[in-house]
Amino acid sequence: MYINVHSYYSLCYGTLPVATLIEKAVEGGYATLPLTDINTTMGVAEFVFECRRNKLRPVAGVDFRNGNEQLYVALARNNRGFAELNAFLTRHNISKQPYPDEAPQWNDVFVVYPFGKRKQNELRDNEYIGVRLSQITKLYNCRSFDRLVAMQPATFGMVSNFDLHCNLRAIDGNVLLTRLETAACASPDELFLPSSHFATGYALYPQLLKNAERLLDACEIDMDGKRKNKLCFTASVYEDCELLRKLAFDGMAYRYGTANKEAYRRIERELDIIEKMGFCAYFLMAWDIVRFAMSQGFYHVGRGSGANSVVAYCLKITDVDPIELDLYFERFLNPQRASPPDFDLDFSWKDRDKVFDYIFKKYGSAHTALLGATVTFRDNALFRELGKVHGMPKGDIDRLERHPDAFVRQSELARRIVALSEQLCDFPHQRSIHAGGVLITERPITDYVALDLPPKGFPTTQFDMYSADKVGIDKIDILSQRGIAHIREAVERVRENRGFHIDIHQVERFKHDVKVNQRLVEGETNGCFYIESPAMRRLLRKLHCSDYLTLVAASSIVRPGVAHSGMMRTYISRFHHPENIDYGHPLLKELLKETFGVMIYQEDVLKVCHYFAGLDLADADVLRRMMGHKKHDVAAFEATRQRFFDNCKAKGYGDDLVQEIWRQIESFAGYSFSKAHSASYAVESYQSLYLKTYFPLEFQVAVINNFGGFYPTWVYFNEVKRMGAGLRPPCVNRSMFLTSVQGRTVYMGFVHLQGIDKSFAERIVAERAANGPYGSLDDFAARVPFVMEQLVLLIRGGAFAFTGCSKPKLLWEAHLYKSHRSELNATLFRQDMQPPSFPDFTTSVMEAAYDEIELYGFPVTVNAFDMLQTRFRGELMAGQMERHVGATSRMLGRLVAVKFLHTSKGEPMAMATFIDCERAFFDTVLFPDALRAYPFQGEGIYLLLGKVTLDFGQPSLEVEKMARMPYRPDPRA
Repeated sequence: MYINVHSYYSLCYGTLPVATLIEKAVEGGYATLPLTDINTTMGVAEFVFECRRNKLRPVAGVDFRNGNEQLYVALARNNRGFAELNAFLTRHNISKQPYPDEAPQWNDVFVVYPFGKRKQNELRDNEYIGVRLSQITKLYNCRSFDRLVAMQPATFGMVSNFDLHCNLRAIDGNVLLTRLETAACASPDELFLPSSHFATGYALYPQLLKNAERLLDACEIDMDGKRKNKLCFTASVYEDCELLRKLAFDGMAYRYGTANKEAYRRIERELDIIEKMGFCAYFLMAWDIVRFAMSQGFYHVGRGSGANSVVAYCLKITDVDPIELDLYFERFLNPQRASPPDFDLDFSWKDRDKVFDYIFKKYGSAHTALLGATVTFRDNALFRELGKVHGMPKGDIDRLERHPDAFVRQSELARRIVALSEQLCDFPHQRSIHAGGVLITERPITDYVALDLPPKGFPTTQFDMYSADKVGIDKIDILSQRGIAHIREAVERVRENRGFHIDIHQVERFKHDVKVNQRLVEGETNGCFYIESPAMRRLLRKLHCSDYLTLVAASSIVRPGVAHSGMMRTYISRFHHPENIDYGHPLLKELLKETFGVMIYQEDVLKVCHYFAGLDLADADVLRRMMGHKKHDVAAFEATRQRFFDNCKAKGYGDDLVQEIWRQIESFAGYSFSKAHSASYAVESYQSLYLKTYFPLEFQVAVINNFGGFYPTWVYFNEVKRMGAGLRPPCVNRSMFLTSVQGRTVYMGFVHLQGIDKSFAERIVAERAANGPYGSLDDFAARVPFVMEQLVLLIRGGAFAFTGCSKPKLLWEAHLYKSHRSELNATLFRQDMQPPSFPDFTTSVMEAAYDEIELYGFPVTVNAFDMLQTRFRGELMAGQMERHVGATSRMLGRLVAVKFLHTSKGEPMAMATFIDCERAFFDTVLFPDALRAYPFQGEGIYLLLGKVTLDFGQPSLEVEKMARMPYRPDPRA
């Protein structure tokens, strides 16, 4: 009879997955099983539902420990007791205080102390003393057994798991396995044994087993999976429904006008289902979050399946018009769906914490928490962790990560590490934070789980999204996205620099702007949200994308599921030649005409499964979850798959057609977008494109200042120069801490100068604002307190170029001034000091370039191509490629990005993007033979020999040979 059982949610301690633990309990003849993981309840939800599925009676508890010392095991008598345990854990996690040696006075919790921790006459009514099998001999002179219970811990499933446990403990303690202390580990006898073993082990003291059994019989835990979210936004469900109705029709007048019959019909239909399913409060909470954000001037983008809703559109939760896009209503809500639609609300990374703060204050910290996540042991990280605790040299760990199959043949230790990694793969390692999930509950959130307080500063659930879903708590995703910050800052800079106010929500106008759409056609999207990557830029050009609806499709097509299945190429071909499409069946033509017979959205899959294959919407939702890469019931999925094929056979469809349809469905697993999601992204892309088209410098600087985008920072500075603008290094008289625009000149911010102290840079800006520009180096030094190393950085970085003096001369001056100040113990520059005379210093272009590479990561005042030893710049420029299709040419390009892929045979190949000496992008492909013979050698400029190809209007160089070109030597060396 077990009271103290650990699963692998006793992080870096337990070795038993929940499913394995329960399987052993069933095999061992147990009817009741407790789970008492160490200082956590993160696994309880999964445990309870898995026990129910296997007809076991679950008991929830916690093994409380300070470090390696076990204090007491607590078992919840009921759900109230479980809430007490969660609240106790939460208080200590938030306060960071150790647990007390004596358990608190709980009302609905049993406490079991380890043998020797307490005397029987010191115990409260709900407290007991636990005796391990190894401690039986210590009971020989015990007179009373009423408060003693059998408490043999279970940590391992088999004897060999002890070694696994020791490796976990070493990883947790960051110590070599050979130096692992015995106290840090469980006892080797903590095996999960059959129930019959206890009768033998405690044969001399059967009372201990009876006491333990009575204890467990008095405990229960109930989780029904019903919705636990906040029930009402207002004072009652009725008022919620009335408020939502009012807001929806007020919003209809704003979005559609008052006479739009289709909008009115759709809103009535949605409201009817929302009210019947009890989701009014959920919609109102999302609306309230958006309302707050808009009142603060925060930009947002609403995504998720909720974007299929006209009501959400009218509430301004999203900016996607479901009627315009003919979004599939059942993807949004259907009567068989138990959970509300997803609302993903994206905010700027600068604003999101303020939104979190509002939510916590609005609903109270007792009812609000961020959603946790579980980081598992995976792949190379696991090799590294195990390699360290086994004392493997770093070089060998690197070899094991890169070439595990080859290395295990040479090393016994490598074989052992790989064997251990296979056992530990997918074990939970650490608790973390979900990307943006927020839970808001009707009852205190600690009724369901304990909370942590990670460095982010907001209470976070110990369980993850899958457990939250089991318990019945739906999340609202409040996500951080730098693309929104780009837009917001660009709008602010335009207002500051030009006095022009942009209404960035006039998306309809942007969609029909000829110049904006021309940018799409040309693939001129550098810095624009979601559409700037090489893959997306190529796709836009291949589709000749010139409108919003095509961009919506492209946003989904570029995802790996469609691309890797070969359907991207099929879609492009059919897009250009719709007259050649064979839909295979008239119903498929009706369902998929908009997407040219290719399933590119989740809605397409649902429509095909529902109307073509005859699956009901509940079955279709199983597929939706699979496509979203969420954990799903394998048995339920297989049953749904079988129904799909059985229904298709009953309808008389040909086997080849059905197999092809299912192949397309499977290709979506983990990658597909809903159409509403793609449409939301496309809206933000258009906002970015509008700013890039009409306010290019302000937009580019906003991208640079938010340090987010597909490319490294130097590529965005390259774009500034490609626009014909001037780019200057940080200047003490012009620059701010972040990069700024002044007319047609962009001044780099001090932030890009590696090693500069932020407070020093801010003092420079503040002093200049207060007392005017600096006249010289000595004026600067007299006005701004500095450390010599920081002043040297400024000089070497070109921040005093306005003086007209060379860097060596300025450095000499700075050091002489420092010497004078030290001697005179006065100000750095005295009025009576005579300026020293210096020799005629000069600085070469190459010295400046290498300084800039060292301090900024790239040359600023020099084109990188001018640093080459050769004057050759290529036989073709990027803009000339389309006129030389089929020709074999030499091109010179600075490497921007590489994507490694595999052919259908599993051979490695690569697609790489370069910039030519005129700062224009061009694309290349290296097939396996070329990549093997000429692998990439890191950053730099490459000479490329290959044939120019053209694919749907997009030129590319098929590389045959490649070599990185040498720069001229560093003259500073």
